[in-house]
Amino acid sequence: MSEESAPTVVLTQQEGYQFNISFTPTMPHVVSDEPPPLGLGAGPSPAHLLLAAVGNCMSSSLYFALSKFKNDPHGMTTTARAQIGRNEAGRLRVLHIDVAIHMGAKSESLNHLDRILGQFEEFCTVGQSVRNGIPMDVSVYDGSGQKLK
Repeated sequence: MSEESAPTVVLTQQEGYQFNISFTPTMPHVVSDEPPPLGLGAGPSPAHLLLAAVGNCMSSSLYFALSKFKNDPHGMTTTARAQIGRNEAGRLRVLHIDVAIHMGAKSESLNHLDRILGQFEEFCTVGQSVRNGIPMDVSVYDGSGQKLK
């Protein structure tokens, strides 16, 4: 089984809520930590890591779809935000995720944009998996700030 079909990470507790996260022996490690008052905030929290995974996957899916039609987005900046609150049992949960992808290119310079915007999310493995349990909105903006989706 390949790393792609069965990715693995190893988390080793450093102290308290801090964990060293190892992806592979050749990739840099990341330290995660809960924010105060639980942890020290010495690294991204689990919620930050979830948002990074969703935002990165959505951005990669959009980039792939754009490049398939020989489009250049002229760079992308993605912001992923979580709404965290209590569920009906009073437990803290990620209640909603908003992803906003800003491209540098103007929409009129991009070929097959309607088709791309209509389907790129379906190819995001992480985002679609998370979306099964957490409501999510994804927006795309062009280089002039015009909302495209």
